[in-house]
Amino acid sequence: MRIDVLTLFPKMFESPFAESIIGRAIKNNKLILKIHNLRDWATDTYGTVDDKPFGGGVGMVLKIDVIDRALNDIQKENKGKIILLSAKGKRYEQQKSEEFASEESLILICGHYEGVDERIKNLIDEEISIGDYVLTGGEIPAMAIIDSVVRLLPGVLGKDESNKSESFSEIEIDGKKIRVIEHPHFTRPQEYKNWKVPEELLSGDPKKIDEWKKKQILKSS
Repeated sequence: MRIDVLTLFPKMFESPFAESIIGRAIKNNKLILKIHNLRDWATDTYGTVDDKPFGGGVGMVLKIDVIDRALNDIQKENKGKIILLSAKGKRYEQQKSEEFASEESLILICGHYEGVDERIKNLIDEEISIGDYVLTGGEIPAMAIIDSVVRLLPGVLGKDESNKSESFSEIEIDGKKIRVIEHPHFTRPQEYKNWKVPEELLSGDPKKIDEWKKKQILKSS
C-alpha cells in the first residue's frame, strides 16, 4: 500500500513511525509512506500557503490553488482516494479503516488554522474527523488513520488472525453478526491482591474458554 500525506509539519511524522509497527511495515515493504510539505508548492519566496478569509474573521485559511498544485503532482504517482482531515468531517470508525485498508493507495490532506478553502470539496473524495473535538491540525488524525489502516494489511501484524476479533470489528457468533468489543485479557500472575483470573481461562478446556470469550463479547457489545 502507498499513502501520501500533505502537511505543513512533515517533521511531526518522523518519530512516531520510526520504531512502531508502521516503521516495520515500511521496512518490510508492506507500506510506502511519502510525507510532503505543502509549502513546496507555494509560489513566493515566503512559502505562503494561507491567507485571510473573505468576509472577515479571525485566523487564516489554507489556499485552494496551493493544494491543487500539490495534488496534481502527487497524483502523478498516487491515484488513490483523497481524504481531508477536518473537524467538520464524517466520524472515523473501524469499518472505515477496513475500507481504506482494501485500497491500493490513499492521499491524506492535513487541515490547519481556521480551515481550508471550501472549494477543496471539488478535489477530495472524503472529509474525515477522528472525533467531536478540535485539534490544532490534521497531523495527529492522519497518524491515527495511518496506524489503524496499516495494521490491517496482510502480514503487518505477527498473526493476521489477531485483528479479526478485536474491538469494533464485526464477527459472527451463533449465526449473528455482532460489532465486537473485545473480550478481557489476563496474564501472570494468576492471582494478585486477591484479584483472580477467571477459572474458565485456567481450565485448559478450549470449549469452556471459547464460551467464556463469547459470553464476554456479547455482554459488552
